[in-house]
Amino acid sequence: MALTDLSAVALSELLQRREVGPVEVMEATLARVAEVNPSINAIVSLRDEAALLAEARAAEAAGPGGPLWGLPMAVKDLVATRGIRTTWGSPVYAGHVPKADDLIAARMRSAAAIFIGKTNVPEFGLGSHSYNPVFGVTRNPYDHSRTAGGSSGGAAAALACRMVPLADGSDMMGSLRNPAAWCNVYGMRPSHGLVPGDPVGEMFLHPLSTLGPMARTPEDLALLLRVIAGPDPLQPGGAAFVPGGEGPKGKRIGWLADWGGAWPMEPGLLERGAAACAVFEDLGAVVEPVAPPFPAEKLWESWVALRSWAVAAKQGALLDDPANAGQMKPALIWEIEQGRALGNAEILAASAIRSEWYRAAARMFARYDAVILPSTQMWPFPAGWDWPKAVAGVATDTYHRWMECVVPASLIGLPVVNLPAGFGPEGLPAGVQLMGPRGADAALLALAEAYHAAVDWPGASVPVAGAAG
Repeated sequence: MALTDLSAVALSELLQRREVGPVEVMEATLARVAEVNPSINAIVSLRDEAALLAEARAAEAAGPGGPLWGLPMAVKDLVATRGIRTTWGSPVYAGHVPKADDLIAARMRSAAAIFIGKTNVPEFGLGSHSYNPVFGVTRNPYDHSRTAGGSSGGAAAALACRMVPLADGSDMMGSLRNPAAWCNVYGMRPSHGLVPGDPVGEMFLHPLSTLGPMARTPEDLALLLRVIAGPDPLQPGGAAFVPGGEGPKGKRIGWLADWGGAWPMEPGLLERGAAACAVFEDLGAVVEPVAPPFPAEKLWESWVALRSWAVAAKQGALLDDPANAGQMKPALIWEIEQGRALGNAEILAASAIRSEWYRAAARMFARYDAVILPSTQMWPFPAGWDWPKAVAGVATDTYHRWMECVVPASLIGLPVVNLPAGFGPEGLPAGVQLMGPRGADAALLALAEAYHAAVDWPGASVPVAGAAG
């Protein structure tokens, strides 16, 4: 087996035992990137080969120095990385080279990972399709004519293509889960507050987005989560991640399907979800259908308001700067304008709905250990689209309405793991969300590990380098 085919845990064990060295791993990684990345465009701002090999030689001479020692990683291009171009996919920052790491990058660097470059994203992470005016589009590893999803699309595609063993991601509206589903890998949105962001600006209002790990196995998710989680003295967020949890035997799992018909779904996706449920039944869990625990239209009403409000607060200054005229994505302008039009009473009402949903979810999880629902409402769409104008024949009224199924977890900060769920008749990947109550991160990963041992979809279907749809 090639070094690039190994899981992060397996590769790390070889490195820690000095059976392979960081230089050999880096050489294999760069060869794989050279072979695959030109047709996928997942890794951007790739660093100079000589500099990377020199860094690998220095690591090898120093010896093991952290849990990610010698592992090549590409950091999501929404994360500032010291000395490595960080663009947020925007012409506004096309030449930006940060002088300091964001906290998550600093933690991965301190764990002795070697950064080879960045992973591609949509402009400012908006929309689950990784294309932007700076680097272009990231293509699906299983069909190059299709999208890899987003905003962690570059990360998911790089993992699927064996260009990196681990990847960081972030998730506001499915940005870890959607691309993981479409690229046949795992992506985890942790409980809100487990992985801290950066100690800048306002830190107490719920920001909706969180950082998390992506990998080809749940065990690898746990490896990275241990690195990036943990308290930060400069902010209220952050808690240590402690692995644990039990397997599926005897657990009660609910199947939410299409939320009682509220979400339009393309043919075949619910069937893949039902097949994933059957795996858990075979592993000894009790799986049963669940009626919608909360009105879908109220979730969407709350989400659209709070998301626009958060985006306007974070990015509004860009719109106000005349120097950025003509350089901003229409979706970003729309979000800022929508958020700024909201009054205090509307924000309070949206947050009240969120609070109602939290209480309803708590009642649901009093009965179930976890619930399953689809990760996407459609199969990967053509890479040339900006966003889907309809889902299963139902018109979308916003640029993100086709992603509605990820809102339940995002709105109240629940932990959720995308589980690869096999392939449709056209060979395109699907995924399901395994969602639990706040704080159930370790329990979800234990369930995911048992599922992975039973099916291992990432290992069962590896993308063929150079294959095009």
